[in-house]
Amino acid sequence: MHNFFYGWYLKCQSDTQTLAVIPAVHRAGNKRTCSIQVITDHDAWMVAFAAGSFRRTKKKIFIGENRFGEKGIYLSIHTPQLAIQGRLDFGKLFPLKYDIMGPFALVPFMECRHSVWSMRHTVTGNVRINGQKYSFQNALGYWEGDQGRSFPKKYIWTQCCFMGGALMLSVADIPMAGIHFIGIIGAVLWQGKEYRIATYLGARAALVQNKMVRVTQGSLELEAWLLEASEQPLKAPSKGNMVRTIRESLSCRAFYRFRKKGCTLFAFETDRASFEFEYFS
Repeated sequence: MHNFFYGWYLKCQSDTQTLAVIPAVHRAGNKRTCSIQVITDHDAWMVAFAAGSFRRTKKKIFIGENRFGEKGIYLSIHTPQLAIQGRLDFGKLFPLKYDIMGPFALVPFMECRHSVWSMRHTVTGNVRINGQKYSFQNALGYWEGDQGRSFPKKYIWTQCCFMGGALMLSVADIPMAGIHFIGIIGAVLWQGKEYRIATYLGARAALVQNKMVRVTQGSLELEAWLLEASEQPLKAPSKGNMVRTIRESLSCRAFYRFRKKGCTLFAFETDRASFEFEYFS
């Protein structure tokens, strides 16, 4: 495949600060590059590296001196725009019971494949970014990944760790074999139980409008509503080239509600949600 990308998204969040780091490798034609994106509540940076500085094993990524994996993150970046140094250690990971893509993991030539490495884990350590200290003591983390050629043209993505659980949901326009369909993948951890919501299990988007999405699947219903955005620009792949700009609210105000058989399992408003709403205005 001439055009491709492979990247991870590692989010760390305390009661007062949020940091996400995205190590990635990408190729468009014969040009292969790699990068690290750093996003906080108020800023975002992308640092390009020579292709040869990227190394990957199944559960580790190395870009220059920077390391990412199941044990944590080590960052050492020094450019005119970004000086970042520090280490964050992860506690026990909470992976899903099986691949979030389900049977779609076996379908060749998909535009984008998603993975969830850990729905929730503890984060401990410190990182200094352009002189500002980010301190995480028994904070919460989330770890996912993407690979393929391009991000979906239209999609919604949201993620949140909260008291007693965690959730992630993606609703996207999926091109396949000359047709398009609405693809849904999502997972909810609640009181020690995992709920899977996905197209391959019969999920459908009942409503997508006004920064709100509601998906249903049998007796399950999950609703996510972006109440107040706090957007920062991120670069995303288009045919392997990191030329598309998307906007992520890393830590914003949102409302979530999860129902089963008409009974509400949880419903809450938070200012610690993460949201990308690249679907409808």
